[in-house]
Amino acid sequence: MGHRTISEITPARVRTWRSNLLDGGAGDPSVVKAYQLLRAIMNTAVDDELIQRNPCRIKGADTYDVPERPVLTVTEVFAVADAIGPRWRALVLLTAFTTLRFGELATLRRRDVDLANRLVRVQRNQAELNSGRLYDKAPKSRAGFRPVAFPAEIVDELAHHLDLYAGPGPDGHLFIGPRGGKLRRSNFRDDWIKARTAAKVSEDAHFHYLRHTGNTLASQNGASTRELMTRMGHSSTRAALIYQHMTGDRDRAIADRMGEAVRQALGEQGTPPGASGTRVARDV
Repeated sequence: MGHRTISEITPARVRTWRSNLLDGGAGDPSVVKAYQLLRAIMNTAVDDELIQRNPCRIKGADTYDVPERPVLTVTEVFAVADAIGPRWRALVLLTAFTTLRFGELATLRRRDVDLANRLVRVQRNQAELNSGRLYDKAPKSRAGFRPVAFPAEIVDELAHHLDLYAGPGPDGHLFIGPRGGKLRRSNFRDDWIKARTAAKVSEDAHFHYLRHTGNTLASQNGASTRELMTRMGHSSTRAALIYQHMTGDRDRAIADRMGEAVRQALGEQGTPPGASGTRVARDV
């Protein structure tokens, strides 16, 4: 709005300011947030009797249409897992069927994986400084600390990964590079692109599409909004943080239904494609 007094901000100037933001290439979410902030400021001015009426009166300017989240099919998930090779196969499958964030996956330790109960426990997140140094930090909110159940169909995959590729000891990282280095986006990106290409999946498919895929599967298989938020590690958007609990049995039931969707999509009653590759890797 430039250097103007509150009384100089008129509805016409608000419309021009918003149009200039949009024409200048600002994204819809950013423009909406800027408009909401300006409207809140002007509401305060009205309350303080500095102006008589809020000039922010553009209908629909405080909302925007959220685009549909892109997802992969179950068959595509396993195709990429097959193509990416044995070291990162479990990473692809665990991401798709637990919907953990990349930073959460990168900090998982052996002790965070409970094969018997089919749970992975999220305790931390990975951050990267401008210098490139990686460090672990606590999740942004209490909702980030959570157990997440996974389908029985990937238990053998995870067990195989723990045997061959995870770091040593209870505190060993679940996912490490061939030379023992930590998992980071920049190093993993090329592996993902090569696998995506080999699997003939859309070149627009990013790694985080796996998270969208798992969330969609959970929703389609009976997860309520509250259960989905808990599984994803999301807290309420309200000012007061609300941590919504969910029982382990209910979460495991959701994972079971996700597993049923996997079997139906693959047309099998047990071994997903690529399992033969896993057996080959075991024999090497």
